[in-house]
Amino acid sequence: MKDHRKIIVFIATSVDGFIARLDGSYDWLERPRPPGNYGYGAFFNSIDTILWGRRTYDQAIAKFEGKSVGTGPNVKNYVFTHHAPESAPQGVEFVNEPVQEFTQKLRAQPGKDIWMMGGGQIIASFLDAGLIDEFRIHVIPTMIGEGIPLLHPRHRLVRLELRSVINFPDGVVQLVYAVPTESSKSGG
Repeated sequence: MKDHRKIIVFIATSVDGFIARLDGSYDWLERPRPPGNYGYGAFFNSIDTILWGRRTYDQAIAKFEGKSVGTGPNVKNYVFTHHAPESAPQGVEFVNEPVQEFTQKLRAQPGKDIWMMGGGQIIASFLDAGLIDEFRIHVIPTMIGEGIPLLHPRHRLVRLELRSVINFPDGVVQLVYAVPTESSKSGG
């Protein structure tokens, strides 16, 4: 039995390291998908919670014309924002609290793993707080030149442990990295 619900960044980047264009769009991700859709279905079945940054959530809602995204009958969505709307769609809760406190409460609840959807600022906040367990990065064989980086820029050094590499027939590569905990870094 695992010791806690893992927070997993399951995301796509361009070869040059961007998760979206500067305006938040991700049209460059529209492409034929191989059978199994890069393992998305199996991954989605392994989670019951999605964490969003506000801009990423708003972009996804706009893309799907106001319909809830990333939902299923048993999926809870938390959107991190400093300015929560007065009401939220069913299955969505807007959060304005420190990520460390939020995560401690979330991991104390029984459940499946947690999908860190993004964007770059919220991923960086969780990573800097030591709360990300794993990155599953799908590198799309496309360069977009400029955009929103995988992580919001700031000074950091995070050494990752490569767990697996999967090559897909369309040139997409999935890199799976564990984020070592402080105790595993020190050998304890």
